[in-house]
Amino acid sequence: MATRGRIGVQLTDGSILSVYCHYDNYPSFNGVKLQEHFNSYDAATELIDGGDISCLWTNAGWNNEILPTTGALYYTSRGEEYNPPRIDSNLKQYLTDGAEEYAYLFKDGEWVCYNTRSWDEKYLQQVEIPVAVCA
Repeated sequence: MATRGRIGVQLTDGSILSVYCHYDNYPSFNGVKLQEHFNSYDAATELIDGGDISCLWTNAGWNNEILPTTGALYYTSRGEEYNPPRIDSNLKQYLTDGAEEYAYLFKDGEWVCYNTRSWDEKYLQQVEIPVAVCA
């Protein structure tokens, strides 16, 4: 069972470029790893440029072998086709066009976490929660 998530970067026109991440998207893991290792616009966009991700931060390979480095495990490293980043025109589209439980967005120089399971259509936007306190 996975805790699915999206990881995105807000572009200058307000659109959001993002990828799917399959495992460990709880703020206590992926939220922490995003802050520790992908805490700049350049680092965040480089992460997203790799396409969809199985696990954001691991040293285990597809056959459970230990890899020489720790980092993102992309589906392309298993020989799958490259799934390019998705582009959404606005925040609402980014948060509602998938089945992920959490969405992370790098904007204004920091990561913000959204618990997409608590989306309420009555309100037109999700309340931003700093990654460190998102639950």
